Amino acid sequence: MANLEKGSKKLINAWATYDLANSVYNLVITATIFPIYYKAVTTTKDDAGNEISNLVHFLGFEIKNTTLYDFAIAFAFLIVAVISPLLSGIADYGGSKKRFMQFFCYLGAISCSLMYFFNADTLYLGIILAILACVGFAGSLVFYNSYLPEIAHPEQQDAVSAKGFAMGYVGSAVLLIVNLVMVMTRETGAEKLQMMQWAFVTVGIWWMAFAQITFRFLPKVDQEMNVQKKSQGSYIFKGFKELQKVWAELKHNKRLVRFLFAFFIYSMGVQTVMLVANHFGSDEIKMEAGQLITTILIIQFVAMLGAYLFSYTSRKTSNLFTLKIATIIWSLICIFTFFFVFTAVHFYIVAAFVGLVMGGIQSLSRSTYSKMLPETEDNASYFSFYDVCEKLSIVCGMATFGLINEVSSTMRTPIVALIAFFVLGYLLLLRVPAVDKQS
Repeated sequence: MANLEKGSKKLINAWATYDLANSVYNLVITATIFPIYYKAVTTTKDDAGNEISNLVHFLGFEIKNTTLYDFAIAFAFLIVAVISPLLSGIADYGGSKKRFMQFFCYLGAISCSLMYFFNADTLYLGIILAILACVGFAGSLVFYNSYLPEIAHPEQQDAVSAKGFAMGYVGSAVLLIVNLVMVMTRETGAEKLQMMQWAFVTVGIWWMAFAQITFRFLPKVDQEMNVQKKSQGSYIFKGFKELQKVWAELKHNKRLVRFLFAFFIYSMGVQTVMLVANHFGSDEIKMEAGQLITTILIIQFVAMLGAYLFSYTSRKTSNLFTLKIATIIWSLICIFTFFFVFTAVHFYIVAAFVGLVMGGIQSLSRSTYSKMLPETEDNASYFSFYDVCEKLSIVCGMATFGLINEVSSTMRTPIVALIAFFVLGYLLLLRVPAVDKQS
């Protein structure tokens, strides 16, 4: 179909719908149902249901089950960090951005559905599928994010970015509620685990189904000029040349480089909190599955409001000022958790504040970077640096948390590292030059 006009409501809604499509992975797979299921099938218990051991054997090593999960997710994001610059450079050069986005979308969705076959006897299968699903999710976002400056004008981008996250929070919460009903209406533990396996299937179906709306309306060829760039030879080498050109431009942009560095550091904290919160509630506070899912729902609905609140605040002040406030709040959340969170009620309170700043800092980071970009046709290549920073921050954050957790007797100890990430992120944001009110 014909390309829709940049800034049109229909095009923006189609783009934002992909947040609704893929956010079920983030919520159901990384944050709630899969971690609960994974912990259940990898923990050895006695006949009375008391935990005997949380150790698993993998590749010849005996390791905590939560640490193995942390390392698996870190490895998945490392894969994406390595391949995304190459892929986005190729996509920009060949005008094939949508096809790459589709490939990673389907890889992630199908991997989620195949998690149905993961059980106590197939640990390797579960870990491999968790890695592939993560690669699919993160890989598709490389291309999805790079569409933002192409579908929305600069003055629209804060609100459009927030809209995407808000749609994702609402949509994924709807599916999680359905999954919660599926699980909690079963009486025995075996039946509950069976429903969790079916929940993985629903994630894959939801993800692929809603993504079709986005794929229908996003332009098939990203830019007219991209077609003119095609020539004989390997796109792989063209992609490398594009990345070399982008880096040559990027390294002289002091403002953009400093922002990426600050973003890398505070994202180590943000992403790690989101990925390990469930394990912390389970291990440290001994929360039940229903309580953990309730916590995530609190985060989701508050995060929807937080995305819009921070978008509004940035319009009244500036993006950088609002991001500084967000990193301060994140620091206080981690400090409070370390010293005072010992009950489910405490955890619910923390969840509300996490939701408030989670949506805000993610949507504003994306739109702030987008508005800092120079005039360019190579949006995917430029956004690959943003995505690489984010993915490597997850690798470093999860690896740091996992290593400290492995040698500690409590999951409370690694929180000290998270506090350091947010404090340093705030200090680095102070060094980013503010050119105008909107940035």
